[in-house]
Amino acid sequence: MNFLKPSIRSLLECLLSAALYMGFFYFNGYITASIEDAQGVNWIFIPAGLRIFLALIFDYAGAAGLMLAALLINYIGFYQADLATNLGISIICGLAPLLGRHFVIHNLKVSPDLSNISVQQLLGSITAYSFLSSGLHQLWFITRGLDSGGADHFIAMFTGDMVGSILFIAIIKYGIDFIKQRSNKTNLLD
Repeated sequence: MNFLKPSIRSLLECLLSAALYMGFFYFNGYITASIEDAQGVNWIFIPAGLRIFLALIFDYAGAAGLMLAALLINYIGFYQADLATNLGISIICGLAPLLGRHFVIHNLKVSPDLSNISVQQLLGSITAYSFLSSGLHQLWFITRGLDSGGADHFIAMFTGDMVGSILFIAIIKYGIDFIKQRSNKTNLLD
């Protein structure tokens, strides 16, 4: 019976990740529609920060939730593409931040619980994730013949992932600082 608790927790983390990503995806589309470079290629993509955040916090359950959300987003009709194309996009959506997480843990000597992550290591993670996400998406878009694929779109997507990730992490950090200051706590978990 003890095996159910970790399974239920992972399922909840997966579903929470999927719901958050879908919400942020559509919100980002609403606020940045005027600066979209091509379908699925944004100069500012705030959900990129959420992707790396969920992968850092929830590991494989977060990545699974991101894949599920991307599949649902594409199924609803974001990309009018075949199932194989949408599956590839979904896999990349979850795999890139997971690879970024493992890059940080294994190459930058960050503990798996992230207790010793520094700003420089977080920026390293964001950069690795942004490069992997943009590169893998663009390779897939080109392979599948989507108009969103190409070197110029790689630059826009990489920039959007970097800017969106830094904005998201900054909002989280300053939000936590604000809450700690207002509640006169040094640790939110106390």
